[in-house]
Amino acid sequence: MNVNRKKGPLYLQIKEILKDRILHGEYALNTNIPSEPQLEEEFNVSKITVRNAIKELVQEGYLEKRSGKGTKVIANVTNARLSKGKRFTEILVEEGHHITKKILGVKRVELSSESALHSIFGDHCIQVERIYLLDNEPYIHFTHYILLDLSEEEVKDIRINSLYRFLEEHNIRLESFRDEFAVAIAPPHICETLKLEKDTALLKRMRHSSDDEGNVLEYSEGYYHTAKHNYIVTYNDSIQ
Repeated sequence: MNVNRKKGPLYLQIKEILKDRILHGEYALNTNIPSEPQLEEEFNVSKITVRNAIKELVQEGYLEKRSGKGTKVIANVTNARLSKGKRFTEILVEEGHHITKKILGVKRVELSSESALHSIFGDHCIQVERIYLLDNEPYIHFTHYILLDLSEEEVKDIRINSLYRFLEEHNIRLESFRDEFAVAIAPPHICETLKLEKDTALLKRMRHSSDDEGNVLEYSEGYYHTAKHNYIVTYNDSIQ
């Protein structure tokens, strides 16, 4: 996997990639991550770069270095910033599932004045499509629309490992989220991606993500193949 100096310190990019793999079960709890030489070869970086990335994850409590025994995953969940509840994917990983994320496409889209998104983003925005695989089977299809002014040429050069890392690199910091849920007929291309029959009804999540001033910077739609696994929300406080 390639990392790019233009996107910031290499060790921080590698740290985020490794952290993402831990949180989504690719590196399972109580198992070793690949050796430092293997990571050096994968990312085509120096030994010190890999060691600095691992050092960060050790300090954050995800990894434990053991002399002569490798580097072990000791935690695979993180505290949600906006809630005491755990994220859905964290619950799946805790249950022993393997979550993999893939980017399907990134493009600049022009929005007509009739589009519901025009009032949020104006004449254009960036669209990112991605898929979550549950135990290597298609599970969730996401389409993200992002308030970001990039030319078509700039979009062609985009390589996304972590979506929210990508947002931070472009100074987009999301502080609040509003979710709406419905049952909806999935568009044909989403049914095809999720390996479902045409016109299948799925759980649909619509999320408006805003900055600290309440400005919507990202809107996403997710279609969940709940026949594979129910959508779960946990709460640690009493619900009013």
